[in-house]
Amino acid sequence: CPSHGLCRSNVQEQTRRQVAVLNATAQELFSLYLKCQGEPFSSESDKLCNPAGIFFPAFRVNRTSERKEVMVAMYKLFAFLNASLGNITRDQEELNPMAKELLERLHNTTKTTRGLISNLTCLLCKNYNIFQVDVRYGDSSKGKSAFKKKQQGCQVLRKYVQVIGQAARVLLPHLSPS
Repeated sequence: CPSHGLCRSNVQEQTRRQVAVLNATAQELFSLYLKCQGEPFSSESDKLCNPAGIFFPAFRVNRTSERKEVMVAMYKLFAFLNASLGNITRDQEELNPMAKELLERLHNTTKTTRGLISNLTCLLCKNYNIFQVDVRYGDSSKGKSAFKKKQQGCQVLRKYVQVIGQAARVLLPHLSPS
């Protein structure tokens, strides 16, 4: 593995902290996103932000799953999320350039997610000699209407709020100091 030597000694602790931060800030990010989109998103979020029709990586692991299986599922989830955050941030820079707090939160979430991907890459490589994971990404929002861009963002963020709590509950025990 090329990054094997680059793993920090505290990589597990750092990964735990990153997941905990993402879990603690997900709902706030989603709420702020809705507020910045205005109507009808603020009042009809249940209908407009229903994530049923969008692709999101399956997360079928639980606390009793093998650690390797959990790490691979986490990698797929956060690689997808990182790409989606890129789309959402790009769209919001275009649609809501004055929403500084939202843009800052999106940038911070992206930075944390990238750090987490780096740490998961390191752990997969070091512990399981896995240095490539097949990842499927969501649809690009390029060329869609402003409404569709806002809707896709709110669907992804709603699903993220639902999944990050589960991810934290599953991953954190696997990263406890052994």
